[in-house]
Amino acid sequence: MLSDKSRPVIEATLPVVGENIGTIATRFYEHLFAEHPELLDGTFNRGNQVDGSQQQALAGSVASFASVLVSAPDRTPEKLLRRIAHKHASLGIRPEQYQVVHDNLMWAIVDVLGDAVTPEVAAAWDEVYWLMASALINQERGLYSARGVRPETVWRPWRVERKIRETDDVVTFVVERVDDRLVKTSLPGQYVTVLMPMPDGVRQPRQYSLTRADDGQHRQFAVKRVQGDGKPDGEMSTLLCDTVEIGDVLTMSLPYGDVVLDDAGRPVVFASAGIGITPMAGMLSHLVAANSGLNITLLHADANEGSFALRRQVVEDVLTARNASLHVWYEDGTGSIEPMDGVHAGLMDLSEVTLPDDALYYLCGPIPFMQAIRSALIERGVAPSEIQYEVFGPDLWQADLD
Repeated sequence: MLSDKSRPVIEATLPVVGENIGTIATRFYEHLFAEHPELLDGTFNRGNQVDGSQQQALAGSVASFASVLVSAPDRTPEKLLRRIAHKHASLGIRPEQYQVVHDNLMWAIVDVLGDAVTPEVAAAWDEVYWLMASALINQERGLYSARGVRPETVWRPWRVERKIRETDDVVTFVVERVDDRLVKTSLPGQYVTVLMPMPDGVRQPRQYSLTRADDGQHRQFAVKRVQGDGKPDGEMSTLLCDTVEIGDVLTMSLPYGDVVLDDAGRPVVFASAGIGITPMAGMLSHLVAANSGLNITLLHADANEGSFALRRQVVEDVLTARNASLHVWYEDGTGSIEPMDGVHAGLMDLSEVTLPDDALYYLCGPIPFMQAIRSALIERGVAPSEIQYEVFGPDLWQADLD
């Protein structure tokens, strides 16, 4: 909670900071990496720096946190903080790194706003930063403790046991544990960070959803090759798909992620598009492994059946589950050779299916897809709190703050 001294200062300056927060974030990262180039090796995803998504996510997070402190002083944006904390834990972020971020962020605020940053204004925004940082440090400490690790020991070596071509641009990796340190199983819906040296020697991290229930000895994740559409090819996905072979050893974090299957015993509806099927496949696999009797509805949209990654695994799990159904939407309007409960043409349309009462919803896919599905669900009377969503990369949507 903001102090009485700082609240009116934040209220007065929030509009101008909000108006300039994108520029502040850009200048922050430029200065941070100039002062600490080592952070580009193993901590920050430079692909997200190139396309600007990391800057946008930082700007949105800081502005949103400050806005909540002013508009709702009796609460904090827990979902926003939890999402960031899990991502940080999967990267092994350490408490002392928050001081480095603080120093460079405050420098950027002064650099952009100039003389408007009086000592009083600087002190108020300093308080905002440390309220947010302290909340994240505490959450991350709990996440490390729950896994029985320290930030520097979240990493483990895993050997590639199988490499499965799912589609033209998606490859599944099945990896086995190399060392004998205790590894707890993942929760349904979680991801791991893969840390690999690029051809120039700089290590880069990427998060990948776990696509099957694991026993702590073996894990499975899928990688979609990123290329085309006017963007530079994804360096990590290209390296994994083209260069990594069976027998190679990968460095992976322990599993983290805040979007996990609720154990409330209520019906579940999974809605995904494209590679967004990956966390859904993982949660479905957990339900099948547990012999769950939950009412399960899986809705998936794709270009066509050939581009439906993990299709055979998903279909087999739906058939194995005691009370599950599968509906697909193919943009090209083609049918299916698989046993489906419904094959629809075009984009996903919830009016074409019957949804269970009192269900919990999980969304994953491109942000426009999730925005459309979430809006359709809310129009049907589903409470926003009953809808969880997973964003690959920095969360540029932050729908949980609605």
